[in-house]
Amino acid sequence: MAKIVLIGAGSRNFSKGIVTDVLLYPELRDCTISLMDIDKERLDLTANFTRELVKQNGFKTKVEATTDRRKALQGADYVIVAIAVGKSRLDGQKITEKYGLPWDDTVGPNGIMYGNRHAQAIVDIAHDMEEICPNAWLLNYSNPQAIICWSLNDYTKIKNVGICPNARGGAFHLATRLNIPFEECSYWCAGINHFSWYLQFKWNGKDAYPLLKEKFGGEGFYNGPDVGIKMDDEKGYLVGVDVVEIEMFKRFGYFTNGSGGHIPEYLPYFSRTPELFKHYRLDDFVELAKHMSAKRMATEAKIKQELSSHHQFELTREFRWTIFAVNVIHSLETGVERRINLNVKNTGIITNLTNGCCVEVPCLVDREGVHPCYIGDLPPQCAALTQTSVNQQLLAVKAIAEKSKSKLLQAMLLDPLTSSILSIDQTEAMFNELFAWEKDYVKGFK
Repeated sequence: MAKIVLIGAGSRNFSKGIVTDVLLYPELRDCTISLMDIDKERLDLTANFTRELVKQNGFKTKVEATTDRRKALQGADYVIVAIAVGKSRLDGQKITEKYGLPWDDTVGPNGIMYGNRHAQAIVDIAHDMEEICPNAWLLNYSNPQAIICWSLNDYTKIKNVGICPNARGGAFHLATRLNIPFEECSYWCAGINHFSWYLQFKWNGKDAYPLLKEKFGGEGFYNGPDVGIKMDDEKGYLVGVDVVEIEMFKRFGYFTNGSGGHIPEYLPYFSRTPELFKHYRLDDFVELAKHMSAKRMATEAKIKQELSSHHQFELTREFRWTIFAVNVIHSLETGVERRINLNVKNTGIITNLTNGCCVEVPCLVDREGVHPCYIGDLPPQCAALTQTSVNQQLLAVKAIAEKSKSKLLQAMLLDPLTSSILSIDQTEAMFNELFAWEKDYVKGFK
């Protein structure tokens, strides 16, 4: 049976979801789950939970736990990567906030530096895989997806996909806004990670965009009771109206899937002043991040308590964003056909974005592999906005591979939000501060 390796297993909530989702499939229960993390204390908690869940259900799943990455990779068929490298991204944001820039983790100054750290680390994992398990799949959850997966595609030989829940999450949110059952909806979503477009959104096979235009075409939504985004813990998902996504729809004709406040990272329209930040309710996402962080800590404490009290864990089937990686594995193992939005190399899939860049598109997955669906041209207005970020990602990927300080700065200078706030000299000054702060991860850059 397959060996599934989870690198970053100390992320307890994520790991709990992966393990539970794997064990929900009878066809995967005889697999080996190898848990790897550099933090032994956190790793041991995940391992204890996994072994207890396997034991309570009487499964034959083999569970390994190690801090040795190369040991974990021995005999691997699938390597799921969910790591956070080095210093907290929030500390880096203290520098950019001083210059008037809000949060970012996908593009922009922090996204580029975050990408540098993670691309280096994950490319190193892939090089180990080339030696130890060259036929294994690498399934990446770490951000920023585009920079990481583009680096993997260009500088390693390992089969890989990037996985993000936003395409499904955004479609679910559209359905809840219309008060229609999500299971009756279908969608066709393509672009780049955290900035894809719902080219089609249907309800029972019929175009649902007219319903969205009717609901959100005017100005009334600004004063509605459900304006703003928050987490409904009872329902388990985000509720409310994301004003930025409505504005994008009204101006550009399509909804985006930047769920969780990602779209303002890519564009200069919504957060270049405190007044705009407040007007577009982006402070809701700051509060949401705090809420989710507290919720993660509470969940971790709960796992510890449950393990100490010999709690009976359940294999529950509620939606978890970890299911996407497990569904990819299940389809590759069993041949069950699925369509999943994944981050893959653009080999003529989206014809008006740079060939070779990393795109997020619907993919068919079966025993033979991952088969990206042809999209063709994005609508020109969508392609124009998206290509701006692709250009920035291209320079970032080249900077990381070549260890080029000048290209890293150039990538930052291309950022639309940064250039709407800072002069070229201010951007360089901010870059120099970030570069010095990241000294452990820019060694050898010239």
